[in-house]
Amino acid sequence: MMKSLAVLGLGAGVLLGQATTAADITVLSAGAVEPGLRPASVAFEKRTGHAVKIAFAPAPQIRTRVAGGETWDVVIAPPAVLDEFAKAGKIGNQRVTLGRVGMGVAVRAGAPMPDISNVEALKRSVLAAESLVFTRGSSGVYFEELLKKMGLYEQVEGKITRYEDGASVMGHVLKGKGKEVSFGQLTEIRLYRDKGLRLVGPLPAEVQNYTSYAGAPMMARANAEVARAFVRHLGSPDGQAALAAAGIER
Repeated sequence: MMKSLAVLGLGAGVLLGQATTAADITVLSAGAVEPGLRPASVAFEKRTGHAVKIAFAPAPQIRTRVAGGETWDVVIAPPAVLDEFAKAGKIGNQRVTLGRVGMGVAVRAGAPMPDISNVEALKRSVLAAESLVFTRGSSGVYFEELLKKMGLYEQVEGKITRYEDGASVMGHVLKGKGKEVSFGQLTEIRLYRDKGLRLVGPLPAEVQNYTSYAGAPMMARANAEVARAFVRHLGSPDGQAALAAAGIER
């Protein structure tokens, strides 16, 4: 009887992500979910005793790094990227949706606030800006295509500066001058508001773009059960609450 109870207790512990010894798991994640992922990870660490080590990168870099052979316990990226990993046998069937993030406009503190109240106002503000800054990631690819659809790209191409990730975009704008305007994901912009960045607002609804993010454990990892427990945590009410509080929408 005692042996049966011991086995039952161990099984319950594993199912809850509470193995007998603490483990470190590694996570490669898109940067847009950072404001919600960090507090969700802290809550998981406190509940289980495991440690979560997170690295952030734009979705194109995540695709390249994992396709090139890098292994992580958990990967968080747009669903299309995870679909590629699943076809390549790098992740299994377990997957959880974290939510979606829209795009916004930001300037440094003290800079003129552009009018983005509607699409026509956005066009005028883009043409009036002395510099436009955005990423080469998913949001930047969308914004480049939007400029082309609005017939503005050729007129503004010479004043565009692009970076690999949102952090570099925000850092550039904070050190900038004149009528410089940045475009990026709302969650990343909010990370820098206390550092002197001003959120002008979201893109007009007619041209708004949302990027969805999901997480999955990678295959054949030593800490696979802890990784699966972490992914389940992200989909739990507590995990979803932390994500929602950071502006990641369901």
